[in-house]
Amino acid sequence: MRICDLIKNQETYQAEIGQTVLETVRTMVEHNIGAVPVLHNGKLVGIFSERDLMKRVVAQGRDPGSTRLAEVMSADPVTVSRNEELENCMTLMRQHSFRHLPVCHEGQLVGMVSLRDILLHDLSEKDDEVRMMRA
Repeated sequence: MRICDLIKNQETYQAEIGQTVLETVRTMVEHNIGAVPVLHNGKLVGIFSERDLMKRVVAQGRDPGSTRLAEVMSADPVTVSRNEELENCMTLMRQHSFRHLPVCHEGQLVGMVSLRDILLHDLSEKDDEVRMMRA
């Protein structure tokens, strides 16, 4: 299966590089997401994740209300194309120890895939297989 099949109905929340950590985290909490792509003039320049929040904001005693994403995001993230196979995405995530991958097409962000998305998809496929075998 390819990434485009997994993200086709996905709404991708994104942040601008000048936003504060506080406003970004509020959006993340509201939408129950663990990482957001960070854009500058429409171009993907980073990712801000729960891990960035803990390591670069909380642990360093920064004020989330005045700290900008540009200061604490993970810059230049690895991306995949929308035609990438799920298995390759899992391999990339394992190699680089991250749980979120931005999906781009012709240089534009088109979605974000998480390890959780892939695992939930695999589980539902396995459930379908079991149902078919029982039938």
